[in-house]
Amino acid sequence: MSLPPGFLDELRTRLSLSQVVGRKVMWDTRKSNQGKGDMWAPCPFHQEKSASFHVDDRKGFYYCFGCHAKGDAISFVRETENVGFMEAIEILAGEAGMPMPARDPKAQEKADHRTELAKVMEQAAQFFIMQLKTGAGAAARDYLDRRRMADATRDQFGIGFAPDGWQGLWDHLRGKGISEQMILDCGLAKASTKGGKPYDTFRNRIMFPIRDARGRCIAFGGRAMDPNDNAKYLNSPETLLFDKGRNLYNMGPAREASGKGAPLIVAEGYMDVIALSAAGFGASVAPLGTAVTEEQLQLMWRISDEPVIALDGDTAGLRAAYRVIDLALPLLEAGKSLRFALMPQGKDPDDVIRASGAAGVQKVLDAALPMVSLLWQRETDGQNFDSPERRAALDKVLREKIKLIRDPSVRGHYGEAIKELRWQLFRPARKPQKWKGGFRDKREAALPQATTRRSMLVAAGEGADTRLRVAVVLAALICCPDLIEEFEPELERMSCTDPDHAALRDLLLRHAGLEAGALREEILHNLGPEPLETLLSARHVAVTPCIRRPGDAELARLTVAEELAKLSANAGLQAELAEAEEDLEGLADEAVTWRLGQAAKARHLAERSQQADSTEYDVGPNGARIDRDERSALDALLERIEYAKKGR
Repeated sequence: MSLPPGFLDELRTRLSLSQVVGRKVMWDTRKSNQGKGDMWAPCPFHQEKSASFHVDDRKGFYYCFGCHAKGDAISFVRETENVGFMEAIEILAGEAGMPMPARDPKAQEKADHRTELAKVMEQAAQFFIMQLKTGAGAAARDYLDRRRMADATRDQFGIGFAPDGWQGLWDHLRGKGISEQMILDCGLAKASTKGGKPYDTFRNRIMFPIRDARGRCIAFGGRAMDPNDNAKYLNSPETLLFDKGRNLYNMGPAREASGKGAPLIVAEGYMDVIALSAAGFGASVAPLGTAVTEEQLQLMWRISDEPVIALDGDTAGLRAAYRVIDLALPLLEAGKSLRFALMPQGKDPDDVIRASGAAGVQKVLDAALPMVSLLWQRETDGQNFDSPERRAALDKVLREKIKLIRDPSVRGHYGEAIKELRWQLFRPARKPQKWKGGFRDKREAALPQATTRRSMLVAAGEGADTRLRVAVVLAALICCPDLIEEFEPELERMSCTDPDHAALRDLLLRHAGLEAGALREEILHNLGPEPLETLLSARHVAVTPCIRRPGDAELARLTVAEELAKLSANAGLQAELAEAEEDLEGLADEAVTWRLGQAAKARHLAERSQQADSTEYDVGPNGARIDRDERSALDALLERIEYAKKGR
């Protein structure tokens, strides 16, 4: 029903949140200040001894610093009384002495019909429980015994049995005075197509009641006892009570257990949820015979910020995980994500419990992967990235996936995570080289590497001049590491034929942000003293002005930009143009066009300068001679870098 304007504001004005909450908690008198409406108590939503639950009576909000529960008086009543929104309003209105507005007659009629349907469903649930205890349910009991389902667990979940007859439940409910239409509206029976009496939906099946968050029976799931049955599991049809895409099995108990600190586990089926709960994992749920829907995902996030998707250790389980990833990417928010716990090959959670107990399940949960790791695994497992085209295809797929994330902060962090994984896969393969203090690349040796080979033609084009310029860039950034992040894209693309140069570049990228002293310690720890001493003592490096004056950041910036511009001119800037277009995704079209145009201009001028025989030279900031056309290319590159920084 709809409420008139101002009704909720008036209700909140009349109520004191501390009085509403005070019925459920014991205030900590040492921390609380009733005069200021500043009240503290142990949280009613999770077990604790300290008073971390705070009520701000003046603002009308509560917050728990332990489990992060938050809300107002309405949400508090909903959570503690396990009622819906309108029922919570009715409870609070009664306390405040406010009459509820008149209901819409049609809405009231529909609500009353739902209530009657729920009563019929409860009678059906009791009928199935009774049938499990009869002689007709002997085979079903034997099956549950083989699955090690204790009697207490059967009672807890209301497990029952639908006898192998056409009208067993129908006749039982009709004998109770339930109308034929009510039974059909509940989805408990189907009309005969041959003009006969309606027949039971469930026959010769173990029955699992499906309950909503308030504990009302809204549907059933039935497991066939006949191995030749076409449908191993059968759910109730959708009714006024039941929408399978908007409910979760065991949702109410799972919400309560999660509020007390248990991790929310999402399994594939009823038996997995029951086995997990019996093993002590009470916050376990399952979708209802379909792939996870957006509505179900939102329900999970209302219960827990980071549900763990526990999937069977087979191909079908992995495919289900990938479907969940595609569904979840657009919905991710800061603090709302998923983790994935993959069971051992060929096993489901029930199998793991029977083989290894609760400790076995906990071990799998502790190893759960963040979603970005599984996304990367899907796109790279079994693939060979031995060509630029294949790498570009991987980049394109991952960019398209990351674009789906609407939250800009989450999208940015996913980009950084993928960038790190990509770096680990594609970094140049190097064998550890022994030095006096140990082995080089101790940390890096364990990282996965792509088995790629450098083209001989590319290697041949990288002569001594290129190595000298690379050395200057590396030395300048080691002396002034604050510039590493500024030149990070160019540094990543910088080709290093010298193994020591490649190792130094990789360490600079991995430890961007460290101060000069700490950076040198990392280099010494990983590579030993020789590569750094060799680099800094080289004559063409030692005479570079920014190396002689290591505190001059602006001089170092100009030096690095100048050398990178020359490297780009020598190697060609086609790759840079593609990377610039990728980096600038999301900026205005005019900005992209301008920046790419500047890059093309820089390339043209640099190439032209190489072709000229008689060249007018300027002296660069590092003392090197550069021609004036190349100076134009350098200026364009610097201008482009500054523009990009402002645009971001």
